[in-house]
Amino acid sequence: MRRIFLFMNISLDGYVEDASHDISMFHNDFEAFSSRESQEVDTLLFGHKTYEMMKFWSTPEGEALQPEIARFMNERQKVVASHQSFDPGWSHVTVLHEEVVAEVRRLKEQPGKTIAMFGSNTLCVSLMQAGLIDEFQIVVNPVVLGEGTSLFKGLPQKADLTMTKTHPFKSGAILLTYEPTAS
Repeated sequence: MRRIFLFMNISLDGYVEDASHDISMFHNDFEAFSSRESQEVDTLLFGHKTYEMMKFWSTPEGEALQPEIARFMNERQKVVASHQSFDPGWSHVTVLHEEVVAEVRRLKEQPGKTIAMFGSNTLCVSLMQAGLIDEFQIVVNPVVLGEGTSLFKGLPQKADLTMTKTHPFKSGAILLTYEPTAS
């Protein structure tokens, strides 16, 4: 079975975005997502809102800013969870709009490499509840927002996680890696 990991930036006080839904303060993630790990990923999983932001990598501006990341994003299969079908406007995209959790479970059971989920905290909570996320890579950024959207907003019950590694960066951000704790 394929692995799914979440890669998410948060503030020191646990928010994935500020009160106005801005994420521009999180700019250290290029350093955190290693080229070694990216070779193990063949599928990217997004919620619709995050997907719309990630389409930036298909533009000339995205390609000029970080050519290696743009190539990675453009070459991989992309799967988008959405409340309704839409025209994705990017290559290698499948839109899931019905029974998303069941569809992601089927995707995970198919042959292939690792599935990386970037952002998409609402989708994260749904997949956590179903036991489909194998690893949580959380980049804690040295910024305090005071209010915003918390990482696991909407999670209806406690979820125990076990830390497997940490990695500090020169920027002051730290990557914390967790796995669900076996019951």
